[in-house]
Amino acid sequence: MERAPLQVEVSAAKPGARILKLKGPLVLGNFFQFQAELRKEETQLTVIDLAEVPYMDSTGMGELVNYYVHCQRIGSRIAIIGTNDRIMDLFKITRVDTILPFVPTLEEALN
Repeated sequence: MERAPLQVEVSAAKPGARILKLKGPLVLGNFFQFQAELRKEETQLTVIDLAEVPYMDSTGMGELVNYYVHCQRIGSRIAIIGTNDRIMDLFKITRVDTILPFVPTLEEALN
């Protein structure tokens, strides 16, 4: 079975903030690129846009939680936007929705 690719587009939102826009599923077979992008640069704010992520497994969710903990430790912030119902259900079932900061829009995340 061929693994679906994951694309990670990184852009600067404003000084001290970056946006990681993911396209494709975030699963064990392809999350290493996402992990590498997260670790490339430390900023005051990292916005993770999941609008084009159709599904995610526990590996992807675990990486988001790990990065959230990392941000807490170094005094930076993470905001997650664009979460579809399927992925949000995964977060709710595992109660991760009570930990990670989900924000409705990019504008709100940047404030």
